[in-house]
Amino acid sequence: MDTAIDQQLASDNYSGACPEVMAALFNANHGYVSSYGEDSWTQAACDRIREVFETDCEVFFVFNGTAANALSLAQLCAPFHSVIAADVAHIETDECGAPEFFSGGSKILSRTAVNGKLTPEDIHYWVGKRSDIHYPKPRVVTLTQSTELGTVYTVEELQALSEAARNCGLAVQMDGSRFANAVAYTGASPADLSWRSGVDVLALGGTKNGGMIGEAVLFFRRKLGEDFAYRCKQGGQLASKLRFLSAPWLGLLQDSRWLANAAHANAMAARLAQQLAAIPGVELRFPVEANAVFVNLPGPVQTGLLNRGWHFYTFIGGSARLMCSWNTRIETIDRFAADCAELAGEFNSDPAVKR
Repeated sequence: MDTAIDQQLASDNYSGACPEVMAALFNANHGYVSSYGEDSWTQAACDRIREVFETDCEVFFVFNGTAANALSLAQLCAPFHSVIAADVAHIETDECGAPEFFSGGSKILSRTAVNGKLTPEDIHYWVGKRSDIHYPKPRVVTLTQSTELGTVYTVEELQALSEAARNCGLAVQMDGSRFANAVAYTGASPADLSWRSGVDVLALGGTKNGGMIGEAVLFFRRKLGEDFAYRCKQGGQLASKLRFLSAPWLGLLQDSRWLANAAHANAMAARLAQQLAAIPGVELRFPVEANAVFVNLPGPVQTGLLNRGWHFYTFIGGSARLMCSWNTRIETIDRFAADCAELAGEFNSDPAVKR
């Protein structure tokens, strides 16, 4: 990484853990306590999550988001089942076949989603396409909140999707790696954006929001989580010193730190989008509702930014993906936008371009 640029916008995984998370981790590092989750920190973290979501859900901690998604989907699916997902869903594009592997072969049925969002029509399409024994039977709808394109499902959209799923006999799983950003954007309660809107299982992300390592899996319908602890163990996701996965959640959730972190990241993304949208030749690709900004840049501008030491991904149709995090500074946003404006000005004034 170019030392002249000490913050990057490539990924919210680039940022470190927030102070409250580190403090909670260090607090758990005292004395001899029971292993494999039989400790007071894990119990306290589970109870705190239940308080935040206003329900007595089952809570499990795993090492990462891929495990949270893959294992929770495997819990809901037999090998002959299928999962309905958006074409840009993380389980479809970025999890190396883990959901299929851990489920023993459940197929993912994806369809092009406008702005990354599934619709009730998408559910009806896949359920109604075939019903014979030669077709992998749809079992689960998975929704990403916020989506891979930085958009957010509203409560009303979630309710409509869940109703469609229920009418078709399907469960609803949510990939909530950036769930906090959706809560911060909508102002709705965590409960309203999850189980009250029909979500059965939530893979709750903390890593991208100031956490260090580890995600949580929440079963709002407790029956669905039966024996999930065994699945975690078999999948290599049961930490012997589980308190070091669970205790940081106490720091992240104290005094609504997780929502403050998400609100800051969202605000930085909004600031960046506003500045980039004002630059001639630069075009925002999708609505900016969470902490992601997708932008179309002229080739020379993109190359110039990379040459100046900026890092970003271009895996969505060539658009630059810019991610803000809990500690992204205003100075970083303004510097990137200024570099982009300078390079775009040079590009737009190049006589060779006008010919």
